[in-house]
Amino acid sequence: MSTTTGQAAESAKVQAGPGTAKSPAAGPKRSRSARKPSLGMQNVAGWLFSTPFLVLFLVFMAVPIIATLVMSFTDFGLRNVTHPLDANFIGFENYTKLFSDEKFLKSLFNTAYFVVIGVPLTIFLGLIVAVLLNNGIDRARTFFRVGFYAPVVTTIVAVAVVWRFVLDPSDGLVAGLFSEVGLTAPDFLGSEKLAMPSMIAMAVWRNVGTVMVLFIAGLQAIPTEVREAARLDGAGIWQEFRGITIPLLRPTMLYATVITTIGYLNVFEEPFVMTQGGPSDSTLTVSLNMYREGFNFFHMGYASAMAYVLFVVIMGITVLQLRLLKDNTK
Repeated sequence: MSTTTGQAAESAKVQAGPGTAKSPAAGPKRSRSARKPSLGMQNVAGWLFSTPFLVLFLVFMAVPIIATLVMSFTDFGLRNVTHPLDANFIGFENYTKLFSDEKFLKSLFNTAYFVVIGVPLTIFLGLIVAVLLNNGIDRARTFFRVGFYAPVVTTIVAVAVVWRFVLDPSDGLVAGLFSEVGLTAPDFLGSEKLAMPSMIAMAVWRNVGTVMVLFIAGLQAIPTEVREAARLDGAGIWQEFRGITIPLLRPTMLYATVITTIGYLNVFEEPFVMTQGGPSDSTLTVSLNMYREGFNFFHMGYASAMAYVLFVVIMGITVLQLRLLKDNTK
């Protein structure tokens, strides 16, 4: 009898299986879930980890931006550096003065000239170089990519010094090439007509590498099936480029155009190092003019107003570019 009862118990355990037994790990699992931090604690931890960045942003970005905006409505000058609260509030006088200032209008025109010529050239050449490096060149492709991108990572001072030597009318590389054919090289940086085109050429040469990298990434993201289907339909190289490559590159083109335009609107280093805004203010840009007014003449309120006019121009052009190309990038 007892033997039969024992066998029945063993059979019941086997049928029930191990899952019906109370797992000793169930208790610790419930305790771990109970110890899981609440959403509020996670938020507090997130804010604590973000605090160093927020402090740096407030001290070095937000506060100066707000202070500059306030300063643009005052006559803040050298005398107010030690006593900033003594600056007089003059309203929109700095802003109205800007548009009657011939030097500022000249710098605004020069900046627009730099952007209108420089941006299309940079985008066009960057696209051509990207297509050649992605499809047309098989050997030493990495070498060429590094070569085109090298000017981007080179400091602007070094680039400007090299270009000043290249364009020097007496001992420069271009002067040597002119002398080989019996001609005299023009003074590229000393001529009112040639100084700005020379700086545009340098800026395009320096920034083509950035646009090239963006376009190479965009080209590599185009599905090969799309290209193969077009070729099967009889599309030639130009038809494929115009009908497939360009439409699918529109998002990349939009991004490259926006960042290049913003960079060229803020052009400062090129004229500062190479020409100091000359000759006769032919290369004076808004950023260089702003620097002069703020740190050479200490008209800091006036320079702050100039900075915010440039900011509004950049915002307006960026929004316009996004709206014009938005529907085409869908």
